[in-house]
Amino acid sequence: MYIIKVKGKAKIPDYIQLRDENFVLIAYFRADRPLKNLEKYGLEGKEEELTNTINNLSFGKLQLLEI
Repeated sequence: MYIIKVKGKAKIPDYIQLRDENFVLIAYFRADRPLKNLEKYGLEGKEEELTNTINNLSFGKLQLLEI
């Protein structure tokens, strides 16, 4: 799974995209809101690690999600 942080402009907030191994979008959510339904993406129990990863991501750089 891959993750990318998208910079918002003006009133549009920053967003996070999760993409599968074929780069198909599987999740799209605001960077500043807690995540819901993580079990759908196989990330249950990894909320703290995912939050730390999101906070340390650079904008616009696709990165392999390794948590």
